[in-house]
Amino acid sequence: MFNSADLRRIRLIELRTKKLVNESFAGAYHAVFKGRGIAFDSVRAYEPGDDVRDIDWNVTARTGHPHVKRYIEERELTVMLLLDTSASIMFGTVEREKRDLAVELGATLAFAALSNNDKVGLMTFSNEVEHYLPPRKGRNHALRLIRDLLVAKPELSGTNITLALQMINKVLNRHAIIFLISDFLFPSNTYERELMRTSQQHDVIAITLSDPLELRWPDAGLVAVQDAESGQSMWVDSASRRWRREFTHRARQLQMERDAALMRARVDRIDLTVNIDYVKALRMFFQRRASRQ
Repeated sequence: MFNSADLRRIRLIELRTKKLVNESFAGAYHAVFKGRGIAFDSVRAYEPGDDVRDIDWNVTARTGHPHVKRYIEERELTVMLLLDTSASIMFGTVEREKRDLAVELGATLAFAALSNNDKVGLMTFSNEVEHYLPPRKGRNHALRLIRDLLVAKPELSGTNITLALQMINKVLNRHAIIFLISDFLFPSNTYERELMRTSQQHDVIAITLSDPLELRWPDAGLVAVQDAESGQSMWVDSASRRWRREFTHRARQLQMERDAALMRARVDRIDLTVNIDYVKALRMFFQRRASRQ
């Protein structure tokens, strides 16, 4: 059940995201995520110019007049949003938290899928799979998905991408498009092998979320910091240039290892920070992928 506050937030997100989808990248989305082939639709009378290879010889023999088979594109696809809801996603220093970006992003992708008559589902995870909403169609289902994004409160604070991917591989028997949304703030060797397995069966697209402070730390003097997922605390001297250089070096190294792992797994990547236009980034990604195809 939705309370009045939830309904207002859901409605505002629906209006905003549907407008963005319709105006910005619905066509680009459709161009990238087409059906996997063609399916038989019906039979009609032969007309001059039709391909003789499409003649249905059984119907032709039965009626005494040439008929051809009609085919349509298999349009229906399954889109799965796989969202990291660990404690680090709650971080944000510019305009909004990474979680806020993830909610809008998930809603936008959901309406893009539904506008093309695709099914869309949701899985949220931390150290364990927190919530699973099976893929379905329809506006009511999309509103339920947005509500689940808004109210998601993980029981645990850590991150286990491997477990989430293993669960996806069990529940999705057919080919699907999987948007893996996370900040990927953990070593790539913890999830690379399972990601490779998943990408062999599905079309996996990694969307990396980040905040500018996670890459470059300002001179703020002596500050106390705490790891959101482990709970460990420590004091750091951010006035030290050496410390700031080492911090940026470690952050960039983690990103490079992540990018290399995604490339080896043949997984496309969209990098999003909390202070950029994510709609523009999505549109550019879809356009690049369509031209590559």
